[in-house]
Amino acid sequence: MPIKRIFDILPRYKKLWPEKKDMLAGKDNGVWVKFSIDDTIEKVNNISYGLLSLGVKKGDKIASITFNRPEWNFIDMGIQQLGAIHIPIYPTISDKDYNYILKHAEVNYIFVAGEEMYRRIAHVIPEIPSLKTVYTFKNLHGFEHLNELIELGANNQAPDELKLIKDSITEDDIATIIYTSGTTDFPKGVVLLHRNIISNFITVSHIPPVYPDSRALSFLPLCHIYERMLNYMYLYLGISVYYCDNIANVSDYLKEAKPTIMGTVPRLLEKIYDKIIAQGRKLKGLKKIIFFWALHIGRIYELNGANGWYYQLRLKVARKLVFSKWKEVFGGNLDIIVSGGAAISPNLCKIFWAVGFRVMEGYGLTETSPVIAVNTFDPGCIKFGTVGPVLPGINVKIADDGEILVKSPGLMKEYFKEPEMTKEAVDNEGWFHTGDMGQFDEHGLLKITGRKKEIFKTSFGKYIAPQMIENKFKESPFIENIIALGENQKFAAAIIVPDFNHLHIWCNRKGIEYTNNTEIIALPRIKKRFLKEVKKLNEHFGDSEKIMKFEMVDTDWTIESGELTATLKLRRTFINVKYAELINKLFV
Repeated sequence: MPIKRIFDILPRYKKLWPEKKDMLAGKDNGVWVKFSIDDTIEKVNNISYGLLSLGVKKGDKIASITFNRPEWNFIDMGIQQLGAIHIPIYPTISDKDYNYILKHAEVNYIFVAGEEMYRRIAHVIPEIPSLKTVYTFKNLHGFEHLNELIELGANNQAPDELKLIKDSITEDDIATIIYTSGTTDFPKGVVLLHRNIISNFITVSHIPPVYPDSRALSFLPLCHIYERMLNYMYLYLGISVYYCDNIANVSDYLKEAKPTIMGTVPRLLEKIYDKIIAQGRKLKGLKKIIFFWALHIGRIYELNGANGWYYQLRLKVARKLVFSKWKEVFGGNLDIIVSGGAAISPNLCKIFWAVGFRVMEGYGLTETSPVIAVNTFDPGCIKFGTVGPVLPGINVKIADDGEILVKSPGLMKEYFKEPEMTKEAVDNEGWFHTGDMGQFDEHGLLKITGRKKEIFKTSFGKYIAPQMIENKFKESPFIENIIALGENQKFAAAIIVPDFNHLHIWCNRKGIEYTNNTEIIALPRIKKRFLKEVKKLNEHFGDSEKIMKFEMVDTDWTIESGELTATLKLRRTFINVKYAELINKLFV
């Protein structure tokens, strides 16, 4: 069955997997609630009917502000079936950004998860002239409720009219506008057509092996094109999708949902890995020796049995004695981990492969719907430290300055209401300028070497790609996060966020009283230990790239505190402003 519009996934699913009871699943008051394809189609159609009764028409803008849950799909498909445009918005952005997006997109309706998210936008609502109604997913006193819209639709069904509208929608119609942060003061609205997104999820759908009871766990924000595309791919392949509505609960949801596949960002894998290592350090005697022996085996893992039969024998023992317990942490069934959003450490990748998780690293942008390249299971199409081969149908070339340029069926239509910005991003020959630097290896696999606008030049004229330094430093158990600095300075320096959980354990082992974060990082012994760590990590870099000075901060960097984006990348401009005094101290 051909897929021309995203909502065509529904009749396809109905034809191929009509008996599946858990097409979608989410928790409500601690209990898993499952939805079949029939449940889903009924809710989607009733939402379409309800919106139709309200006068929603093709081209209207409808926003959602919610964490991951089955209702996201009901709304998404219900909106699209009318030719209206879905504007998914991060639940954790600033008030300024909410105000800008809702006004800029001229949003007519908003769906929010509950009272807490409603409060985030309550004072903004009177300032949005185009806005008609706000719906909540939870039945809150005094607010319109999603079930009321569904009931309105159920009482005003118009199947013939809905069919006419659906038939009028083409693959070249706008499906969504996704606002993404950029170099400007405000987010950019990336306009994506049905065919943009469809081309991407169908092209990558051949990569994951699918089993009869395949499940995916979805916890990265569905308002981001990366997780959204994976969501569509899961449905296209008949993989049941279990949603986690709070990233802090991922460990519990993994054990309960027992997924076979999930998408993630490297930072989350790093955090889970750090927790496992912290538990290993608490072991005693022979158990501790075996644990770290297995970890060593994992660190030297190579693909396709390249280490030889004796290594494979030791790996088998390590998996039985140690790594089998790691598998249980992830639910016991996890096979495929799709990693995107940022570069993953090759060493971390090796360890997870050794455990028995096949980590597939990919690369893309919101503007390309998103995947450009990804490691696959085809011969010669996977290599640690690369993002794999370019997807079929996509053209990539490396510009003279090293920037990655792309032509793709997934390439956005435009930046909404920003023609000059669109012209700046897409040149006269149709090449999209990604802003990322990269190169192809001898086998044609793409390697990302940095972000063009993040690369800085020292006063000696040496160019430094901070991402490569930061990714290496974050392999240390002592370092939770780091930003490398040095534009127009004589040397590179850094601000380091210690991994305070690891530091706490280390202090206990060394008999150092841990009072609080501020006092502990001020201790000469702690500074000396971090100096030793930095010196060791500097050995991986040339003289101009070495971190010559650093300062530590006493609080974690989070999305809420502003240092990280929703996909856990550094907000460099924000950090530079917030820590200006500390940065000046580094270069005195």
